[in-house]
Amino acid sequence: MPGSPAAIAGARGPGEIVLPEVAMHLYRPNEPVTVKVTRNEVCTSRKAAGFVRHVEFDVSGTLLEGKVVPGQSIGVMAPGVDAKGRPHAVRLYSVASPTLGEDGAGKVISTTVKRTIDEHWETHRLFLGVASNYLCDLQEGEEVRLSGPNGKRFVLPTDHSAHDYLFFATGTGIAPFRGMVMDLLSKKSDSRVALVMGSPYATDLLYHDLFTRLSAEHERFTYLTAISREKQADGHDPMYVQDRLRTNRDELGAMLSNGRTLVYVCGLAGMELGIFKQMARILPEAALEQYLTVEPQAMSDIESWDRKMLNRQVKHSKRMFLEVYA
Repeated sequence: MPGSPAAIAGARGPGEIVLPEVAMHLYRPNEPVTVKVTRNEVCTSRKAAGFVRHVEFDVSGTLLEGKVVPGQSIGVMAPGVDAKGRPHAVRLYSVASPTLGEDGAGKVISTTVKRTIDEHWETHRLFLGVASNYLCDLQEGEEVRLSGPNGKRFVLPTDHSAHDYLFFATGTGIAPFRGMVMDLLSKKSDSRVALVMGSPYATDLLYHDLFTRLSAEHERFTYLTAISREKQADGHDPMYVQDRLRTNRDELGAMLSNGRTLVYVCGLAGMELGIFKQMARILPEAALEQYLTVEPQAMSDIESWDRKMLNRQVKHSKRMFLEVYA
């Protein structure tokens, strides 16, 4: 069922943000569509601590063909039953492909999957995520059941050229930005695009070669990394994504102050708090008000902010798009 256009920035005018109509729930979890895997490959360095794969699906001839956009997700139904004998619940994965798909015709879509491998604290037994390992194990030509697409708020605006874009990602939160960056750079535009990708080690960076190549090919695209457990390639000490607002303040601060920029944040819950705090530290009041409404008492003690204050003393505006998960 299609979503509705959403004007999310107050009165109409040059700064208005209008989101497009997008298809929703073309396939429900109880009536999924069966498609084939066309590609399944590692998207990190071979020396990475975790296992993350880029998986592509042929959706040609289905309702998903040409109807899935970056910022949405698809549902995956793993075969088998859980410990209570019930079919495994649907698991949602962010779409990593651009609007025209991996093939340029909307027939092949993709996602980014990290294998979940952990240990039960109480029993010391190995825990394997059902859906993530199922997806990572799939071979080319094998079938998988999908539902969706889901989501209509974490998407690019209808008029791409009306805005500049600052993306912050950690881990597989990079998935929607892969498609968004490819969409934005595929069109002739003056819009500036900056992507900050965070990971524990340089070997954990996802799609690093792609973004490095795109930054070399497009002057209006800036690709920055933030490595939290080792020095940066440019010599800076270990840092998190929000620290790039400080080290690259001239460029990113200017973007945040120009009245055009939209901020998208995707990754682990808690990362948005660090970004909010750094924005409050470096931005002039007039610029900060475009993105955050902060109560005076909170503004006087930025270091004390915690997640309990979000949506209370610290509220983000509709120029910020958040997709964070535990």
